[in-house]
Amino acid sequence: MSWYSPRPSLDQATGHSQWEPPMQSPIQQGPTPAAGGKRRQYAAGQTQAYYGADSGIAPPPYGDQQSGPPGAQGQSTFFSPAEQQQQPPPQQSAFHSPAGALGGSYSPGYPPNPAYGQQQQPQNVSVLADQFSQMGLQQHQQGYGQKQYSLHTVNLVGAYLDPRELLAPPPEIRLPPGATLSNSLTANADPSYQRCTLNAIPTTDSLLRKSKLPFGIVLTPYRSLKDGEEPVPVISDQVIARCRRCRSYINPYCTFIDGGGRWKCCMCNVTNEVPQMFDWDAATNQPGDRWNRAELNSAVVEFIAPTEYMIRPPQPPVYVFLLDVSAQGVASGMLATACRTILESLDRLPNADDRTKVALIGFDVSLYFFHIPPGATESTMLVVSDLDDVFLPRPNDLLINMTECRQALELLLSKFFEMFQDTHNMGSCLGPALQAGYKLISSFGGKMIVCTASLPSLGAVGTLKNREDPKMLGTSKESSLLQAADSFYKTFAIECSRSQVSVDMFLCSTTYQDVATLSCLPHYTSGNTFFYPAFNATKSEDALKFAHEFGKILASPIGLEAVIRVRASRGLRMATFYGNFFVRSTDLLSLPAVPIDQSYAIEVQIEENLTTPFVVFQTAVLHTTCDGERRIRVVTSAYPTTSNNSELYASADQIAIAHLLANKAVERSISSKMEDARDALTNKLIEVLTTYKNTMTASGGGASAQLSISENMKFLPLLILGVLKHVGIRASSQIPSDLRAYAQTLLATLPSQMLIPYIHPTLYSLHNMPEECGTIGEYGIILPPPLPLTSERLERHGLYLIEDGQTIFLWVGRDAVPQLVMDAFGLPSYEALRGGKYTLPVLDNKLSERINAIISKTREMRRGPYWSHLYVVKEDGEPALRLWALSSLIQDRSEQSPSYPQYLTQLKEKVNGSSYL
Repeated sequence: MSWYSPRPSLDQATGHSQWEPPMQSPIQQGPTPAAGGKRRQYAAGQTQAYYGADSGIAPPPYGDQQSGPPGAQGQSTFFSPAEQQQQPPPQQSAFHSPAGALGGSYSPGYPPNPAYGQQQQPQNVSVLADQFSQMGLQQHQQGYGQKQYSLHTVNLVGAYLDPRELLAPPPEIRLPPGATLSNSLTANADPSYQRCTLNAIPTTDSLLRKSKLPFGIVLTPYRSLKDGEEPVPVISDQVIARCRRCRSYINPYCTFIDGGGRWKCCMCNVTNEVPQMFDWDAATNQPGDRWNRAELNSAVVEFIAPTEYMIRPPQPPVYVFLLDVSAQGVASGMLATACRTILESLDRLPNADDRTKVALIGFDVSLYFFHIPPGATESTMLVVSDLDDVFLPRPNDLLINMTECRQALELLLSKFFEMFQDTHNMGSCLGPALQAGYKLISSFGGKMIVCTASLPSLGAVGTLKNREDPKMLGTSKESSLLQAADSFYKTFAIECSRSQVSVDMFLCSTTYQDVATLSCLPHYTSGNTFFYPAFNATKSEDALKFAHEFGKILASPIGLEAVIRVRASRGLRMATFYGNFFVRSTDLLSLPAVPIDQSYAIEVQIEENLTTPFVVFQTAVLHTTCDGERRIRVVTSAYPTTSNNSELYASADQIAIAHLLANKAVERSISSKMEDARDALTNKLIEVLTTYKNTMTASGGGASAQLSISENMKFLPLLILGVLKHVGIRASSQIPSDLRAYAQTLLATLPSQMLIPYIHPTLYSLHNMPEECGTIGEYGIILPPPLPLTSERLERHGLYLIEDGQTIFLWVGRDAVPQLVMDAFGLPSYEALRGGKYTLPVLDNKLSERINAIISKTREMRRGPYWSHLYVVKEDGEPALRLWALSSLIQDRSEQSPSYPQYLTQLKEKVNGSSYL
């Protein structure tokens, strides 16, 4: 039997494909020979089993449309070569919106909406989704006949923007032929894991600078999996092939040479030995087919790490709950809700190997520890009143094994609120409580989860004062309110990070809480911040939101003791990092915990000219799972290089660009001024538009009546306007600093799937939606077609839903007919309806069932732990609530911000102005 390299592999140094010469050798059985023996080869028979008996079969031409039923195209799930004859499940786009769920056919405009009760013809619900699905297929069929990017220019002035186009995948990645070892659909990372602002990388820094396009990547290495999505492949044989120079991991873009005994790194071109056991199947104890290995077929894999990747044995999951037991915490209902949620979540806490440990610490004017000896059924409370020199009253038994002391722990949680329900203590010693929690777990790391309802006011460290000054809001001094007021919280957070301690903050104050300062703890320890302004657990909506988000965090699997490093091909350097972590060295990010669905953005620089036909980015996350396994998650993306300016614009990913610029705006608003952040956003957009006009259009440097941009970036001005109008960035003297600071933490941590609706909300018309909307279709609940974000779409007799992933508004027009109000709310008339926070009843009629189904689907389809509050907004109701809801319609003029047409006019004047030519 002949032995050969099964596919032409692309040499990074030359860009040419190469075949290995045939070699005659019998198939070797048994284990791989020891070092020093004959060089290992790989069998043609094994390769034929993967590619088919006919070795001459070539993969389909890139971009070919395949026949088949709708939805059968556009696949992007993790793929096993052994199952290559089977049809993979449908592609999930970067936004979790199932195909067919858009609820309407794609059209350049929307017809006039009939009034409630009138009939509307059902629309085709799958055409647009199928088109997007096909685009997703093209995105992953790289390397099979590269074609040039086609640049399509649009005039932004007067152009209609269909919100559904934001659900489309990014521009396809057109790799040169033979770039990958595998024809797997998952050879390039799905954009929900890793995406780049440019899907064609400029070969020189001067070309990048001339284009004015931002260059960076957006990471969400640990995103949640929805139903039907395949888990990340786990490689359990502990055979890890890494480059001896750059330490990158073997991936689908490497090249095998010397008959398969060596492999060439796709990043630095160094030749490496293939590990001896690489072609051995440890499960069957027989020779295996290397082409079945997940790391050669999947861009996202997870290795089980051997002992050399461990500094110490994997530590158990540890949770220390710091609970505010002051009068404010009791009166607001926060303490009772937190205790009940912890009790109900004990079975959901990660505890697969029965090693999870838990401790509870209460704090007000003193510290309250709870001692549970092994085997005991009750706990003993120990009080420490010395806040200047914090100490642990007992070195042992404060941190308990959850399994061994389950009965006592449940009893303690059930009685915890009763112990403090009559308290009159009005202080909060959060700083000393954090020090106590740190002393308890600093030797092995873990999570501290803080639930507080008052401003820290006692102790030698961490005390804060109410620094809210309405006169500073909306001025150049406002940024000082968004900076930490006390350096303790930053220095303590860095100390926690070094000891592998992560901090989550749940802030439930009814008054000023200084979110800007307290969010420093999660920021530097890779934690989460949650803020509940005017929290009152007697309102079921407040209690539900807090309990849902708190419970989700407790039940989420997390990676512990993690470090992240992003490597790239020679000539590229990771320059600036944005997100919740601590930068341990120039390119090593330290994360005591890796939360699910938290995003990170990185700016990239071109230090040397790129001479290879494509470049590779690889993110490696070394972490410990909740089950005590040390693992390495590797996410690999490859992008072609280009020296053509038009290809840069045609390949630009507007979602990733908006994500990166939003992160930069948050950083600048804190380090400089709010106005500087806003100006930087608009100026960057003007630079891009001006350069595009001068280099890509016929008008060149002259004045033009058009405002031109490439088709794939036509939403970028609207997304930037959404950031400028967002509560975290917009110019206003009415936004409390706590609300602004919390909004900025979300802008800096949300993944793209949640960030885009956060800056570009969704508007649905409910009173005249197609009949199938709100019912169950092939892919779940069918959603109505989204409308442009302008009040021109709001009819006085209508019912509308506006949502941004954090808040849902039900807008009720003042002329809504009584039957609509009765069907939706169970009330006789518009006048009987009250506005504000609301729990929508489920009534015995079709409209009520459909609206509730749409709201449930809207909450469920967003990744992350967040639960959206629902507000009913009457057109002539409370002015503040009405203005809040209308601020989501970002195409309208509001306060000091222009409407979208006005913004385009301003941009066009600047682009035609001499100062930007």
